[in-house]
Amino acid sequence: MFDDADDIHPLFKGAPSTTEFKKLRKRIVRDTREAIEQYGMVERGARWLVCLSGGKDSYTLLAVLHELQWRGLLPVEILACNLDQGQPGFPATVLPEFLEKMGVPHRIEYQDTYSIVMDKVPAGRTYCALCSRLRRGNLYRIAREEGCSAVVLGHHRDDILETFFMNLFHGSRLATMPPKLVNEEGDLFVYRPLAHVAEADCERFARAMNYPIIPCDLCGSQDGLQRQQVKAILDGWEKNAPGRRQKMFRALMNTRPSHLLDPKIFDFMGLERRTGEFSEDSAQSGVPRLTLE
Repeated sequence: MFDDADDIHPLFKGAPSTTEFKKLRKRIVRDTREAIEQYGMVERGARWLVCLSGGKDSYTLLAVLHELQWRGLLPVEILACNLDQGQPGFPATVLPEFLEKMGVPHRIEYQDTYSIVMDKVPAGRTYCALCSRLRRGNLYRIAREEGCSAVVLGHHRDDILETFFMNLFHGSRLATMPPKLVNEEGDLFVYRPLAHVAEADCERFARAMNYPIIPCDLCGSQDGLQRQQVKAILDGWEKNAPGRRQKMFRALMNTRPSHLLDPKIFDFMGLERRTGEFSEDSAQSGVPRLTLE
């Protein structure tokens, strides 16, 4: 299925023919399809606004979604979108030329949110929160204008895990970016189909495909960000115990409210014990026989 060179989406043209790359590609496609199905992202006939920043993750997202659509496994319409936020030196022609070459329907939108961020954020503070909020607002607007029911983002497994620990360390809450949510206005879904995909796989994939990567020179230019610190901690844990990232991520899918401390999600006040008595037979066997009152 994945090895037929004559049956492949243009986004995969020129893909390496090595066994290692084929395994990588299959793993990413499998993990993405698993997340889409597990979290109920597909509405047949829907239109998705797939956000493309020019980074490794969004290129991977775009390629895999088109692969699934190409093979009839994703019955939705895909519109790629790049929001040019007016950052100085941003190579504005790279993405339009790439998308045209690949035959991908797209919309390029220019909104100078960069100047707003630089004006509003005090010196020494991080840009991420305001930049993200302005970007998200524009993407919601574009999705409505284009008749899309969902905004699709390229956050991967490691982004989700890092956000969990940022909330734990700095926000005093157990929360992260969910694979699927509804925006505050209630009219759009937000999907993260790469929720099960490792960042390292996205990096290897985009590098092997030689996609024209555009770095983020805004938040990426700041030192000492909380996310960078959390990432360094997770990198250290992974180095000392390979596979720990995946185990921690799986823990987010295996929560037990009764074993946490939040009375809003588990009724501790209403918890009751069961009383009973030991029968003669159970006493002899050492196994209690519980009689409910």
